[in-house]
Amino acid sequence: MNILLKPIVTEKMTNQGDKFNRYGFIVARNANKIQIKKAVEELYGVTVAEVNTMRYGGKVKTRNTKSGLLTGKTTATKKAIITLAEGNKIDFYSNI
Repeated sequence: MNILLKPIVTEKMTNQGDKFNRYGFIVARNANKIQIKKAVEELYGVTVAEVNTMRYGGKVKTRNTKSGLLTGKTTATKKAIITLAEGNKIDFYSNI
């Protein structure tokens, strides 16, 4: 099972990384904090100090089409905010 699905690379998370050494990830919905911590430490070779998680339920969205009103639901996600120990950094742009 893949725990870390993708990093959150936004302006807000970049500022958090610079100021507070925090990084965001979209993670598997059934992953717990211990699994997330192990996955980050193995993948990036850093020491994780703290893991905070947030669960987001899917939104119901509708749109008008020629054939009528279509309704659907976006997928539910889980985000993890990782705080690293002093002196550790993650560079998402190193392999581009």
